[in-house]
Amino acid sequence: MEILKPAIAGTMESSDAQVTIEPGTAGIELTLTSSVMNQYGRQIKATILETLERLGVASARVTVVDKGALDCTLKARVECAVFRSCGQSAANIPWGGAVR
Repeated sequence: MEILKPAIAGTMESSDAQVTIEPGTAGIELTLTSSVMNQYGRQIKATILETLERLGVASARVTVVDKGALDCTLKARVECAVFRSCGQSAANIPWGGAVR
C-alpha cells in the first residue's frame, strides 16, 4: 500500500500506543519511543515492521509512542493508521483480517 497522507491511530493512555504515519521516500523510517524500551524494544520494533510488511508498505515515516501496549494493540494501531493514510478506512474493510 502507498501512504498518501499523514494519519494517526491510538492514544497516549497507559497500555496503548499512538502511531503516526506519513509518506516517506527512503523505505521505512521508524522512530520509536516506549516506556518499556529496555525490556521489549526489539519485540515492539519487530512487530511494527512485520505489520507494515504484511500490509505491503514499502516507504513511510512512522512514529510510535508506546505506553506498554500488547502486540495485538500495536498491530491494530499500525493497521488503522495505514488504512487511514490510504483513504481506505471508510471502505468495507475486514478489520483484523489483513494482519495475522
